[in-house]
Parts: sequence; structure tokens; C-alpha cells
Amino acid sequence: MSDASISNNRSHEIVKHTESVYVYEAPVRIWHWVNALAITVLCVTGYFIGAPLPTMPGDPSSSYLMGYIRFAHFASGYVLAVGMLGRIYWAFVGNHHAKQLFIPPVTKEHIKGMIHETRWYAFLEKESVKCVGHNPLAQAAMFTMFVFGTFFMIITGFALYGEGTGMGSWQYNMFSSWVIPLFGQSQDVHTFHHLGMWFLIIFIMAHVYAAIREDIMSRQSMVSTMISGWRMFKDNRP
Repeated sequence: MSDASISNNRSHEIVKHTESVYVYEAPVRIWHWVNALAITVLCVTGYFIGAPLPTMPGDPSSSYLMGYIRFAHFASGYVLAVGMLGRIYWAFVGNHHAKQLFIPPVTKEHIKGMIHETRWYAFLEKESVKCVGHNPLAQAAMFTMFVFGTFFMIITGFALYGEGTGMGSWQYNMFSSWVIPLFGQSQDVHTFHHLGMWFLIIFIMAHVYAAIREDIMSRQSMVSTMISGWRMFKDNRP
């Protein structure tokens, strides 16, 4: 048998054993990438708001750099907040996988899967679990770190924004009026909001690493799934 025939037979075998499942609907995928862009802008501009640039040369009236940075931060904050509201709505009207983000993994099966996936990431297991949606460890991380972290940043961010819009504004009435007294003073809210930024950055670094690692080493597609919506399985084992 020729090398070309062997190659063709192997290709057919791979295709035969590959199964695809539609997981993430278009609204979820669009939200994911818009959300990623908004968080990136928020982190970059938030860093410069917390550690402003040196004094700009020339007349102050000719430079509005920090003003533009603050505007980009506020605009991205609104995108993040509105996007999260839309994502909550889609959790009710979308498919089963749209709900996973907001479901805490508390069953024995989830916990068993989390232990296995933790060992897989620590290179103590030979293969990962095949999951159509999030694996148990990813679901736990998304719920405890991303969902709670994002809500914390939205609430504290609007509380700080409400100080600028002033008493009587809806931002002040809904957030500043109770969040700032809860923390003690405005500077404390600033500090925890800034720490929350680093908390999300750490999560994002782990999230990106895990997604790329799973695409390379696991038995299913990962990054391409959030682009096309389809999860591709690389073998026919359970």
C-alpha cells in the first residue's frame, strides 16, 4: 500500500471518529468577545487612572489625555454592565450551556470532576474529561472568580462613578449611597476596586492559559468553539 493511501485511510479514520456538537449560540459568543475587549480597555485605563501619567508638557488646556482615558474607562464600564445584563437574560432564553456560567458546581459528580481536572492540570492524569460545555473545574472558576468578580467591579465602579454624577443621580442613589458607607470611605472603595482589577487579571491569565492548553492537549476543541460555536471531539473514547 502506498504512503498516500495510508495517509488517506488515516484521514478518513480521524474524520470518522470526530464528533461535533453545537454548544455556544451566537449571542454568547458575541458577548464573550465584546466582554473580553471591554475588560481589556478597563484594565489598561484603570491602571493609568490609579497610577496617572507624569505631568504633560505645554499648556494644560491643550492636553486632555487623562480625560480621554477616563472616558474610555467609563464607556467600557457601561458596555461591561449592559453586556452582563444581556448575558443574564440569555441564560434564561438560551440553550442549556448558556446557563452554566451562573450555576455553582455543588453536586458530587461535579466535585469528582473538579478533582480529576485539577489532577489533569497538574499533569497527574493522562487524559482530560470530555465535556460538551465547561468542564467542572472551569465552571467553578467561572462562577466563583469571573461572575462574582465582575459583579463586584460593576457595583464598586458605579459607586465611584456616582460620586462624579452627584447626589440625586441614579448612579449615586443605586450604588454610591450604600456602597461607600459600607466600605467606610471613598478611598477604601478605590483601593478594593483597584485590587479587583488585579484579581480579574489573574483570572484572565489562568483562563487564557487553560483554554490554549486544552486546545493542544485535551480531547476536544476549546478556543475555536468560542468562535464557531461547535465543539469538536478528537477521539471516540468516553
